[in-house]
Amino acid sequence: MKLWVVFCLALLWVELQNGACQQVKRRKDVGENRIRPGGKRVKVRFPKLKEKDGGGRGQSLLTQVLDKGRFLRLGDSTTLTPGKTVELRCKGSNIGWSYPAYLDAFNDSRLSIKQSDKYSQLILTSPSAADTGMYSCWVIICDGIECTKDPDRVSTSYIYFTDKDNLFVPSAIHFEIVYLRPDRPAVVPCRVTSPQAKVSLHKEVPPEEIPADGTLVTYDPTKGFVMQNPSPEHQGVFYCKAVTKGTPQVSTKYQLLYVEVPSGPPFVSLEASPESVRGGDTINITCTVLGEPDMSVNFTWSYPGQDRRPVDIHGSWRLVNRGMGHTTRVSQSVITIEDLETIDFGRYICKAKNLHGETTVATNIISK
Repeated sequence: MKLWVVFCLALLWVELQNGACQQVKRRKDVGENRIRPGGKRVKVRFPKLKEKDGGGRGQSLLTQVLDKGRFLRLGDSTTLTPGKTVELRCKGSNIGWSYPAYLDAFNDSRLSIKQSDKYSQLILTSPSAADTGMYSCWVIICDGIECTKDPDRVSTSYIYFTDKDNLFVPSAIHFEIVYLRPDRPAVVPCRVTSPQAKVSLHKEVPPEEIPADGTLVTYDPTKGFVMQNPSPEHQGVFYCKAVTKGTPQVSTKYQLLYVEVPSGPPFVSLEASPESVRGGDTINITCTVLGEPDMSVNFTWSYPGQDRRPVDIHGSWRLVNRGMGHTTRVSQSVITIEDLETIDFGRYICKAKNLHGETTVATNIISK
């Protein structure tokens, strides 16, 4: 009896082992290698993930062409060596560019731009420390004859042309004027050619260093020292000092002037001299604008004998210190009529225009 029980248990164990092996084999069949009816083994192919398009929105369009056909995608800032030709490319069939303004002001032949079917190319030969600045490109979208800048496809990089002999970006002006306004920050534009340079701001009289505390006064190597809340106490002659490893270098000097007149359309007054005239007399009518020191004004006149009588119109401007360090620009346009005739009497209109708007004033000239 015991022998029979042992024999049955042995048979049951064998059956269980055969079932487990079959499950293992079935799991292997579902695995990486499959057997086709023809007997060939094939590998399971998993779908590949599609890579993102490098030219989509949010991607940088701006690259630098290196040697041997290599390209470098530019970041927010780039440091290059002066003297070596720089070639930048921007993807797109219709591209706009911006670069340091003086390259246009002096019609610099070192700069050239070419447009091809797939990209635009900017080449700057013999770059120097003075070429340090912001370089940007963007896609231009045209609808018929109207073209606009695509704000979603713009690439910008601030390029430093680092020169150990010129830590400050050279300027054609050796003594610059900086206007301080109570309603906006003021910038002392001592930009550097190396982002590693340590820069400090100094006042000439009395001699003192102005600390950059990161709040009221901050420093940005792409702009200069920024004064967040200018006041009359900040005016005077200033300069910057920079140092990397060698001897410190000093920037050009800056005259800081406090502005009394706030931003806005011109404030205009009109005055005739003499006030009382008759036929045959000479009269001067002066249109005067008080405004910001660096705000130019355009004048236009309308008068009775226009296009029929000879007149003399001349303009001028000057800076006036109005006390307590307040500086104002006085712009004037004067119309002079000699040997007055009947046709010259009537309404004289002066229109003054600046970047913020325009103002019109008038006066009547009558015979006494």
